Amino acid sequence: MMTESESDAERTIAFQGEPGAYSHLACTIAFPKMLPLPCAAFEDAFAAVGEGRARLAMIPIENSVAGRVADIHSLMPASRLHIIGEFFERVNHHLLAVKGARLEDIKTVRSHVHALGQCRNFIRANGLKPVVAADTAGSAAEVAAKGDKTIAAIASELSGQIYGLDSLVANIEDSEHNTTRFLIMAQNPISPDPRNGPCITTFIFRVRNVPAALYKALGGFATNGVNMTKLESYQIGGAFAATQFYADIEGHPDEPSVRLALEELGFFSREVRVLGVYPAHPYRFKARLAAD
Repeated sequence: MMTESESDAERTIAFQGEPGAYSHLACTIAFPKMLPLPCAAFEDAFAAVGEGRARLAMIPIENSVAGRVADIHSLMPASRLHIIGEFFERVNHHLLAVKGARLEDIKTVRSHVHALGQCRNFIRANGLKPVVAADTAGSAAEVAAKGDKTIAAIASELSGQIYGLDSLVANIEDSEHNTTRFLIMAQNPISPDPRNGPCITTFIFRVRNVPAALYKALGGFATNGVNMTKLESYQIGGAFAATQFYADIEGHPDEPSVRLALEELGFFSREVRVLGVYPAHPYRFKARLAAD
């Protein structure tokens, strides 16, 4: 029989950040019946799953405005967790202030550097002084604690609800397409049936130290008609000699075209490790149609 703590863990999803963070919001939207577990660092969120204190982790991987989330690409493989899903969250920034404050009272606005950058036009138009803070939800908590009507935070609507702040202005982000992609991590992998819908395969690899190795390694995806939607590189080991690549492709390794492409990749690589095979979120195809 499952103990109470084990039962709670099965219903828990970990995220990095303070309560009210956008990762917290993603947890409540994607898994409304699960218990969100705030963690100080990404390593702590991975550890919560690895140690059995949470069943899942909601990890931001990239934002359509700010780009990739720093450190995730190196931390994720080391966690030994598996990607079992993806989730796309539209980022709606709110200007949050203490009860009774008005927009004309605000002189200073606090938030994460990316949130401030994503609301640059609003900040400039209203003559506000931006102050960089550690994160969005933490900024909301600080504004609530100070009780100063001249200070506001840029954060999620959920942050306002948690810390008792008013939303003076909603949707103040500069770009309408501001969206964050999250990966859902678990201890064990899944193997979705490609007949039930499109799949994404995420993997890391290191090519052999020979001329044109990357070109040759990726050639199999082109010749087999496999769409690669993401390819990023980053240094490992600190010697500027070893580069690891992170990639997303559309398709399942059981499909002949993907299998052949991965076999060719393996021939020219020192290491290939699949991090997860999971259903493609419908948002990625809606966004593609909108872009076209």
